[in-house]
Amino acid sequence: MATILLILHGLVTVALLGAITHQTLATCVPPKAKPYSFFGRFRAVRGADFTNAIVVLYVISWLLGAAVYLYFKVDVQPNLERDHHWHALGFFDLKEDFTAIGLGVLPAYWSCWHQPIDGRSYQIRIALTLLLAFTVWWAFLVGHVMNDIGGFGS
Repeated sequence: MATILLILHGLVTVALLGAITHQTLATCVPPKAKPYSFFGRFRAVRGADFTNAIVVLYVISWLLGAAVYLYFKVDVQPNLERDHHWHALGFFDLKEDFTAIGLGVLPAYWSCWHQPIDGRSYQIRIALTLLLAFTVWWAFLVGHVMNDIGGFGS
């Protein structure tokens, strides 16, 4: 059962990764990008169109990660401690903290993307989107490395 949950967690996270990356690039690219350039095509899709999907995917990914967390703590972490993978465990602890912060930021992020834009709200929108993008990428990379090191399911 834990393996199925981990696979679902990974699939949802990859979808979240794609959505937040697309929104981040669309938000941070200058509006004067050539329309048929690589970055101009990111600008063609409104970043706000991704907001609801990102919030839903983040919450689902977080819940699936929480469901797999008990298995990790009981079956995987003791082996990592025995093998002295302290750096990896420290990065995983940061992953836990960052994802909790990201969960707390979601209401402000959602609200910011659903309000009319002005100069100040645009800067806040960029900051919250970058924070969430960093959190999602960090969680994905650390989770992937932990899975490689820990040998989930072995």
